[in-house]
Amino acid sequence: MDNNIVFQNYFVSRSLRNKQNNHASFVLWFTGLSGSGKSTIANAVEKKFFELGLKTYTLDGDNIRSGINKSLGFSVEDRKENLRRIAEVAKLFVDAGVITIAAFVSPLQSDRNLVKEIVGENDFVEIFVDTSIEECERRDVKGLYKKARAGEIKNFTGIDAPFEVPLNPQIYIKTENTNVEEAVKTIVTFVKNKIELK
Repeated sequence: MDNNIVFQNYFVSRSLRNKQNNHASFVLWFTGLSGSGKSTIANAVEKKFFELGLKTYTLDGDNIRSGINKSLGFSVEDRKENLRRIAEVAKLFVDAGVITIAAFVSPLQSDRNLVKEIVGENDFVEIFVDTSIEECERRDVKGLYKKARAGEIKNFTGIDAPFEVPLNPQIYIKTENTNVEEAVKTIVTFVKNKIELK
């Protein structure tokens, strides 16, 4: 089957798209526990980028699982496949010249490494949204921790499935000490040079 696949090269390249958009494209990958604030901060970052006239798109866990990955569960294998597909989609968005904002628990270092490998190290910015399990449970926006504690949800990260703290995230946000506005400022400042065309 693979012998019949021929990669198509297009006349309009990523560099031409970036030039037309007047900015570079890359992936901001938010990782952290459920309820850590990933989606809230990611949404605020996109709003800021939009106000600056940048081309952006956000990929978020629940949105992706309601569509392209609706057939996947939460086993280790399905989670890995979930992230692999998301990484491939993010890579396409980057090629399209879009700053891609991705907010996913992505609890295992090996899976985050796979995402980085697919996207490309130079196009991947890892943001660890660090929030204690106690604070996440206190917020429990979706009621998931309560269900996990009651045994209604299995393999829930932080309860009966592990979360491996990122080894070297480019950006570290401790939400108990940082509000959303400060987090956005930190991220925008960090990627300012990345946004500019070289």
